[in-house]
Amino acid sequence: MHGELEFIDPLDWRQFLIAIRRLADNFNYGTDRSPFLGSGIEFVQSRKYQYGDPIRSIDWRVTARTGKIYVKEYETPKQMPCYLILDTSSSMIVSSHTRSKYSTALHIAGGLAMACLDRVSPVGLITTGVQEYRVEPSLAKDRVMQWLHRLRRFKMDEQTLLGQRLRHLCAQLKSRALIIVLSDLHAPDIIPTLTRSAQQHDVVVIQLRDRAEHEIPGAGFMRAREPETGRSYVTHGRRALIDQEPIDQSLKRRGIDHFVVDTDTPFSHHLRWFFKSRGILGKGAR
Repeated sequence: MHGELEFIDPLDWRQFLIAIRRLADNFNYGTDRSPFLGSGIEFVQSRKYQYGDPIRSIDWRVTARTGKIYVKEYETPKQMPCYLILDTSSSMIVSSHTRSKYSTALHIAGGLAMACLDRVSPVGLITTGVQEYRVEPSLAKDRVMQWLHRLRRFKMDEQTLLGQRLRHLCAQLKSRALIIVLSDLHAPDIIPTLTRSAQQHDVVVIQLRDRAEHEIPGAGFMRAREPETGRSYVTHGRRALIDQEPIDQSLKRRGIDHFVVDTDTPFSHHLRWFFKSRGILGKGAR
């Protein structure tokens, strides 16, 4: 129905790599460990202090209660695999700005993938169009380069299957994983699906938003068409095409970390602090 839609990144390959490398460095800057990757450290029990135990491991609460020195024991640290769920549906490429939602999402996905590799955490990718493109988590940089290169020129003439892809992934996973969704959240069933996924995994939502989705300055009534379904409707320039407030409230109420990236404004600094705040709050290391 929309076979003419295709995304072609305007940057050459070298410029693209420099851009995502800078973004990855920005994510990692000033941290001893990743602010967003799951470290897999879990508290197991407290036991009595033995000679040679580090002082920083003392469980002060139990020590104060019993009058004897106890230390905390943890599981052996392990790296949590990261899955990037990239929305490759038609609505992601329609743009009122130089940089589309898909272009921005792909750059963020590349930066996150490089940051994963820097932290020796395996990273994989799943697209959400009808023609699924999937790469299992790996520490191989060349695999990341392959899917980044392929996705820089990509057919985007399909409806989103984001909810279906997410449900299928969670059904397959046997252990806890970090799932980062990069989408404009046009999928109608996505909130319930994200809720169920977050009950088993560490889920982060990065929502891409175009300026025209929340306001078109100077525009009156106009006829619009939804790019994935072809549905036509009448709206007004001051009326948001997507009601953002229910999405924000729904995700917050369900304890799902959510960050909105507007394609016409700088985002790297704010996105870094978003992930760092997750680390401070302990949400990236469960």
